[in-house]
Amino acid sequence: MNVISKNLVLSGIGVELQPMLEEHIPMLLTVASEKRIWEHYPFDGSIAARLDKELKKSLAKKEKLKQFPFIIKKKAEEKIIGSTRFLNIDLENRNVEIGFTWLHPDYWATGVNTECKLLLMTYCFEELDLERVQYKTDELNIRSRKAIEKLGGQFEGIHRNDRLRDNGTYRSSAFYSILKSEWESIKQQLMERVKQY
Repeated sequence: MNVISKNLVLSGIGVELQPMLEEHIPMLLTVASEKRIWEHYPFDGSIAARLDKELKKSLAKKEKLKQFPFIIKKKAEEKIIGSTRFLNIDLENRNVEIGFTWLHPDYWATGVNTECKLLLMTYCFEELDLERVQYKTDELNIRSRKAIEKLGGQFEGIHRNDRLRDNGTYRSSAFYSILKSEWESIKQQLMERVKQY
C-alpha cells in the first residue's frame, strides 16, 4: 500500500502545493480574512481565532494520517493565496476526499482551483493508485457544485443535515466522486484548461 510522504510538494505551472506547517498559519489567517470566502462553510474562517483552531486541528489529524493540509502558493508572486487538503484518507480502501479548498477572492475563476485539483488528482490516481476521489460541498453552494462538475465530478446524492454549523444549524452536503476508470479522459480536459489560464 502506498503512503503519502509528509514532505509531499506538488508543483504545477502556476501554483505549488506545499505541506502546511504551523509557521504558515499567520499568513493563512491574513489571506482568509475576506468574509465572503466562508459563506457556505460550517464556520466563519474570517474570524482568526476560529480558523486558527481549525488549522491546528488539521495539523493534529495529519499526524494521525487522517488529513493532509496544503498551502497554495502562487509561483509567480511567491505568496500564499489559500489552502486545500486531503480529508478522510482511507488508503486501505484506496479512497480519499479532496476538500476544504479556499482561495482569496482575487484568485476565484482564474484557473488556480483547476490546477490545484489536477495536481492533487494526478497524485491520487497515478502515485497512490487510488480507486476513488470524493468531493463534497454545501448543497446550496451552487458556485462550488458547478466547479466540481467542471472537474468531472459525478453527482452521487445529498447527505441531509450532515454538518453542524457553529451557529447551531445544520447544512446538507452534495457528494461527488471521480473513479480511476474515468481519470484519463478527465485529466486530458483539465490539462487543456490549465494551459489556457
